[in-house]
Amino acid sequence: MDFNPCMKHQLVRKTVREFAESEIKPHVAQLDKEGRFPREIVEKMGPLNYFGLQVPKSLGGAGLDSISYAITVEELSRVSASLGLCVTVHNSVGIYPIMTFGTREQIERLVPDMASGRHIGAFCLTEANAGSDAGGVETTARKVGGGYVLNGTKIFVTNGGVSDIVLVFAVDMVTEGSAKPGANVFVVEKTRPGFSVGEIEDLCGMRANPVSSLFFEDCEIPETNLLGRPGQGLKIGLTALDTGRIGIAAQALGIAQAAFEDALSYAKERQQFNSPLSKFQTIQNYLADMATSIDASRLLLYRAAAAKDSGGPFSAEASMAKLHCSATAKTVTDLAVQIHGGYGYSKEYDVERYFRDAKVTQIYEGTSEIQKMVIARHLLTRPS
Repeated sequence: MDFNPCMKHQLVRKTVREFAESEIKPHVAQLDKEGRFPREIVEKMGPLNYFGLQVPKSLGGAGLDSISYAITVEELSRVSASLGLCVTVHNSVGIYPIMTFGTREQIERLVPDMASGRHIGAFCLTEANAGSDAGGVETTARKVGGGYVLNGTKIFVTNGGVSDIVLVFAVDMVTEGSAKPGANVFVVEKTRPGFSVGEIEDLCGMRANPVSSLFFEDCEIPETNLLGRPGQGLKIGLTALDTGRIGIAAQALGIAQAAFEDALSYAKERQQFNSPLSKFQTIQNYLADMATSIDASRLLLYRAAAAKDSGGPFSAEASMAKLHCSATAKTVTDLAVQIHGGYGYSKEYDVERYFRDAKVTQIYEGTSEIQKMVIARHLLTRPS
């Protein structure tokens, strides 16, 4: 079942679904097999504003609300979770922090090329000793003259292999020796000397997204590439992650929707004991559980998107949506494989890919355990 709050949202869903079905779906299985990023498809997505979904039209974007953004990511992910991931990371933790914390000069210099898709964005937080623990970041930024020098390694960077603009979370060495060093976020262009890209990771799922390590070796950037005020890095990072969680929730929902549709169709067609699978009570129960979880996830997602657009806090709502949608994706894809039986374990059927893609939605942009911590903190600190 689809919840479309208004005609505008219905049109967004219809338009994105038609593009995904016609331009992406015929190539998805091969892209997954090859682990290849489809630049030829991405070039078609640029003029459709998929890389500037919530960027104002004056800067070359689509100027959409957050529910339209969520619907777009959901529909892209319903066909290709890898491309849905590329789009949501680029828009949420790539562009959004620049639009929110950037100076007018930074916004005018960086955002138009990002909104058009000419430059792909990424956010660099995770390191070998820092993931859920953002305080463990070891990448450093040393003030030198009129700029900074970055040193460190970021791992598992979504869009890393094709990124042109990356936001780097680093410890500010100005505060070195203090009990609690400050952190900043820096904008780094791929053309900066000392910035290099590692090998593309050979991952279980999301195989058409070029996840990689990024290296910063005496990477010099001007002071104008500091995002926000000095010491504001943690605030920027948390704000970016709150927004990113809405996008990952939408991605997970799209995966679950695709798996459910395939399972429903297969249950109607597959014959066992001279009856279609859909006639058996166990299968009916599976389908009912899948549909209910998907609808509940969609409502949580749209609530989080609406909360973001209201201008108030939306951290707890985003975490609830991400927690529930990612759990739904994992459960629904598992049941879809089960309904398909042995065929579900074969790469000839899409549910095998959905099953692999779903798991990581419980890990990136904050694990499910971190989401529960965020939700609990909100519950324990809100006024009685």
